[in-house]
Amino acid sequence: MSSQHLSNLRDRIDQINLQILELLNERGKIVQEIGEEKKKQGTNRFDPVRERESLDLILKYHDGPYEVSTIKHIFKEIFKASLELQETDYEKTLLVSRKAHPENTIVKVGTETIGDGVQRFIMGPCAVESYEQVRQVALAMKEHGLTLLRGGAYKPRTSPYDFQGLGVEGLKILREVADEVGMSVVTEIVTPQDVEQALEYVDVIQVGARNMQNFELLKTVGSVKKPVLLKRGLSATISEFINAAEYIISRGNNQIILCERGIRTYEKATRNTLDISAVPILKKETHLPVAVDVTHSTGRRDLLLPTAKAALAIGADLVMAEVHPDPAVALSDSLQQMDIPQFNEFINELESFKAKLV
Repeated sequence: MSSQHLSNLRDRIDQINLQILELLNERGKIVQEIGEEKKKQGTNRFDPVRERESLDLILKYHDGPYEVSTIKHIFKEIFKASLELQETDYEKTLLVSRKAHPENTIVKVGTETIGDGVQRFIMGPCAVESYEQVRQVALAMKEHGLTLLRGGAYKPRTSPYDFQGLGVEGLKILREVADEVGMSVVTEIVTPQDVEQALEYVDVIQVGARNMQNFELLKTVGSVKKPVLLKRGLSATISEFINAAEYIISRGNNQIILCERGIRTYEKATRNTLDISAVPILKKETHLPVAVDVTHSTGRRDLLLPTAKAALAIGADLVMAEVHPDPAVALSDSLQQMDIPQFNEFINELESFKAKLV
């Protein structure tokens, strides 16, 4: 074969490549139109039956030199890229998306503004047990200038025989202590029916990990004028987490804090596995502030400080941890709560660490 002939063949290949590219781009535009139509109809973007029909049609007319397996692979990659194109378009339209809203959302809680670049702390007991217990923790927090008081009045537990919380009585205790010391109440509400009653007592409604995909609860808290702290589900992907937040914002409430609290993996050294990389991903993909719960992600007092430092270093807006006057007699999660001297050391160390980050 002469060099001129080889050059001519390569020129033809280049022209065919450009034709293929033009057709792929044209196909992509049609795929985007299909995606928009599916969105209007509320149907799934992935349609395996339609994909099989398309592949069968292609193979029916295939009579070229390529193996059938090669043709299947090429077109499956095209189908995959098409689905990803539709998903990218869908993500651009999400109300929580950074692409839809480039500026950071600032969540206002009492005197605090969360998401404004100042890193803050949410502290308090795992479960509300008594007025005096909550008050002791709140007074210790006040000495450090902290105002975001957490505490569980309703406790969804793995075992039905474990302490389930004080319910409305717990809410009343939190409100009484918070008003006394000048704090805001952050607590979990577990059913849509309890939301209306809770509004009288809480400043931030927490949606727990087990309720991340309780869509009726998400829609309910999205319809009220209270900030929502949404925790990532035990096995939820980041995409599922973001879509859970979309349920809330789609009802008109954009005062949402996303909370990474560890996900379930095969690892047994910690209660859960802290997905620290979720923080920058969530801050890049959404405009919402991001918190890290170091207590539930690790389940170990000895890991609270290093994981809290990691959270601050990677850009978390909030760090959440649990404090109890006497963890040994706590009615829930005694091994993961700090006592007050440990809490004091924890905050002092983190404030010093924050100063070094500036």
